[in-house]
Amino acid sequence: MNWRAMPEQQLPLGSMLGQLIATPSVSSINPGWDQSNRDVIELLSLWFEQLGFKVEVLPIPGSPDKFNLVASAGSGPDGLILSGHTDTVPFDEQLWHTDPLRLTERDNRYYGLGTSDMKAFFALTIEALRGLDLRQLKRPLVILATADEESNMCGAQSLVQSSRHFGRHALIGEPTGLRPVRMHKGVSMEIIRLQGRSGHSSNPALGVSALEGMYLVIGEILAWRRELQSRFRNPLFEVEVPTLNLGHIHGGDNPNRICGQCELQIDLRPLPGMKIDTLRVELSSRLERLLQKSELKLELVSPFDGIPAMETAADAEIVRVTETLTGHPAGSAAFGTEAPYLNRLGAETIVLGPGDIDQAHQPDEFLGLERIPPMIGLLRNMVRHFCL
Repeated sequence: MNWRAMPEQQLPLGSMLGQLIATPSVSSINPGWDQSNRDVIELLSLWFEQLGFKVEVLPIPGSPDKFNLVASAGSGPDGLILSGHTDTVPFDEQLWHTDPLRLTERDNRYYGLGTSDMKAFFALTIEALRGLDLRQLKRPLVILATADEESNMCGAQSLVQSSRHFGRHALIGEPTGLRPVRMHKGVSMEIIRLQGRSGHSSNPALGVSALEGMYLVIGEILAWRRELQSRFRNPLFEVEVPTLNLGHIHGGDNPNRICGQCELQIDLRPLPGMKIDTLRVELSSRLERLLQKSELKLELVSPFDGIPAMETAADAEIVRVTETLTGHPAGSAAFGTEAPYLNRLGAETIVLGPGDIDQAHQPDEFLGLERIPPMIGLLRNMVRHFCL
């Protein structure tokens, strides 16, 4: 056995969980809600140093007060990465029945913001590594803690830009109900703006209606969606086709004025094999052709780079190992993660965590206590397999 008794200075699991939940680290594209993750990174830095890891705290260029953490031990090729994000989404405190920033145990559950998605993963990782003799590692063990997964993915993107290779096999502890996920859809959000010309509604010739133009645009987008869903299909997903949602529209200012401006926001979820940049070019070309003979001006804006779809091969070692350890075949998810970015760094990545995605971003978020022992055992077995 390669585990020793835990040092006296290390906190018990409940105390670590409580401190993580009590340390705010909201990330948001709304500057009024956005917060630094510095304090969470400092907690993790201290705890992993106490375990004997070499710890690096990496500022993220262009994102003040945002940081990644890299805790590493061992050397050599291959190795294992255990990864997660340190931020949470904003929260509506009035909708919670307990304080979202206070860990509360009730009904065999831990309640608090980040219990499921996904601060608790770091505490469980530390609990799993207690007493591990780092001198016995045959291959490297690396812990990654990133910033702003819930908003713009700047933490994961910064790691990609560094071009560092952290390991061959990676596990991201996002909430999957202890079932391995080897593929997920991507996420792209697009803004379509039309500029027309306002005028008095009594004479349509005085203006160019952006709202009527958007009616044509919506028809074209829905036709494009039908084509995409006929071209691309993957029965391994619960919703086996790419989805495109018309999420928000706003135009005009008064019933008796011709609408001079209109904006539509859409959400596109591509399957693995579909490239976001290619889809953007395709959308732009279709809409430009549609409106080329009109007086409307078209503007397309992508509010963020988008999250690529991800697929790790079914025969990858980390897929086979996690299937064996959990007793579940590796499946798929409709939500995005940092997995495609780790794959770009040369890792084969699985998504596997103790929480449930149904709890993510919800009031009264919780983690069932029954999920904690099996997750700790799984992490220890992963370290044994890939590092010892």
